[in-house]
Amino acid sequence: MRIDLHCHSTASDGTDTPAELVRKAAAAGLDVVALTDHDTTRGHAEAIAALPAGLTLVPGAELSCRLDGVSMHMLAYLFDPEETALLAERELVRDDRVPRAKGMVAKLNALGVPVTWEQVERIAAGGSVGRPHVASALVELGVVETVSDAFTEEWLADGGRACVEKHETDPFEAIRLVKAAGGVCVFAHPAAAKRGRTVPESAIAELAAAGLDGIEVDHMDHDAETRERLRGLAKDLGLLVTGSSDYHGTRKTVTLGAYTTDPEVYGEITRRATGAFPVPGAGGA
Repeated sequence: MRIDLHCHSTASDGTDTPAELVRKAAAAGLDVVALTDHDTTRGHAEAIAALPAGLTLVPGAELSCRLDGVSMHMLAYLFDPEETALLAERELVRDDRVPRAKGMVAKLNALGVPVTWEQVERIAAGGSVGRPHVASALVELGVVETVSDAFTEEWLADGGRACVEKHETDPFEAIRLVKAAGGVCVFAHPAAAKRGRTVPESAIAELAAAGLDGIEVDHMDHDAETRERLRGLAKDLGLLVTGSSDYHGTRKTVTLGAYTTDPEVYGEITRRATGAFPVPGAGGA
């Protein structure tokens, strides 16, 4: 089985619609794909309706969190999307995205960059607006060459000249909320230092004690040495180890299925979840 547990669609900051995403996942030879848009489940229904036969969808979301001033992301799988407390927290985070993006536009303007809110809004195309959309605007303007080049201290990285902080959930609270909604929590790309500051391994141990299920080890932002270290940490803490592409369509160079999760780990995730179930494809439109 080939299993990719971290992908994005136009419901947040990917460039493929949910329907396009699942069709491309099947074409890429995946057996299981997770749709984990930022702080939203809005793309799930479309993905399920288009799900090809032979492909299973894991409904999920990537939750925006912050610990001691450090931004981090929590992958939540197979939770009840209508559970009121988790839904309210996701909406609180999403509602802060527009003023945050407008604040970044204002900061860029003050730095002499002629980006406009209308440009960012067009790029987002109705998705949950975020920094990657602002980064894409910088690419369009020729300020940077790639989206990744915009995530530096010069521009949009945490603490960068044009970055604006947003409401983010305490990760311990995120774990509590996801668990209460019957879901499973995996810390996304925990050592992706190129994105900015990362939480210390001591904090990962505390999160594990609070109910964290796993860490995403095999990821494009982790080199071989980092993956080996994280694998050892996961073993010491009794955490599951996942791998995934963090696919964003053309917004990133990584391809679907570039990194995958062991079928036994996937089986354990599904066994732990009680809020929702993987959806087998029935040959969607």
